Amino acid sequence: MQVAARTTVVTGARPADLRLDELMAAQRPTVFKGMADDWPLVRLGRQSPGAVMAELKRHDSGRPVVGYAGDPEIGGRFFYDAALTGLNFRAERVGLGAYLDRIAEGLERADGPSLYIGSTDIDTYLPGLRAENDLGLAPEAFGEEPPLVSIWIGNRTVACAHYDMSNNIACCVAGRRRFTLFPPDQVANLYPGPLEPTPGGQVVSLVDFRQPDFERFPRAREALAAAEVGELDPGDVLIYPALWWHQVEALEPFNVLVNYWWNTSPAFMDTPQTTLLHALLSLRDRPEHEKAGWKALFDYYVFGPAGQAGAHLPPGARGDLGPLEERRARALRANVLNRLNR
Repeated sequence: MQVAARTTVVTGARPADLRLDELMAAQRPTVFKGMADDWPLVRLGRQSPGAVMAELKRHDSGRPVVGYAGDPEIGGRFFYDAALTGLNFRAERVGLGAYLDRIAEGLERADGPSLYIGSTDIDTYLPGLRAENDLGLAPEAFGEEPPLVSIWIGNRTVACAHYDMSNNIACCVAGRRRFTLFPPDQVANLYPGPLEPTPGGQVVSLVDFRQPDFERFPRAREALAAAEVGELDPGDVLIYPALWWHQVEALEPFNVLVNYWWNTSPAFMDTPQTTLLHALLSLRDRPEHEKAGWKALFDYYVFGPAGQAGAHLPPGARGDLGPLEERRARALRANVLNRLNR
């Protein structure tokens, strides 16, 4: 099997040294070794799984969380069913403490169920945990909106390759993680699955990059040639840009990760995912010559420089072609909704 390249590794850097805008401009995933070494939760993770679980229980708000469970046969890979119309695991509302106990009971079992709690808001479900377990970055480092800080807990699980719409800081707290990352232009080589349903809210690759089936997915070789692998030990931090596909493997019987999702675009902007779905409705099945014409229009109005389409117009005549701000966004959204509902 072709082995992906190792991602960039930086040693000795502290959170205060981070320049997130520069990292995102470079569009390169980067591992910062030991950046979260001083977190008490990381130190507990080096002691034992039980020590981490006890600390998590101490901060448990008592609110039910969403737990995912898969039979031993799935090998930790949360994925579709054989028909690609359903999923190979179950989701349920559970108490955090009870779920941690379920994980603890199976720590020594290689043939046990796959158990996973994903993307759970720390401040809501584990109040006070961030007081001593946080990178401490200034709010302005993330732009206009604060980051969403979440925790991920489980045993030996695999999150299939997918993309997120936000930039990510992933902090390995307990166990080890392996991220296999692919730049956005590899989408056709990743064989995306159905848009609905999805294992975690986002479309995932059909390729298992632990053991890729090159006969079924031959272009996966090209994806791996462009991929980067980031190996994380407790205390390591991986930072990577939005829209990079990533398969995430939790490599120990017990694993915890904390991540910061952020996006520099203002909150009043709509998600491009909605635009993609509407483009399927309005553009995909048109004749090729029409699609070529619309591509030219999109390149001019959308994908070119933001001020290009209105630059030759007086400011008072630019309307929707002028700079997007909250008031203009509301009016534009109302216009779009009116057109959709006519």
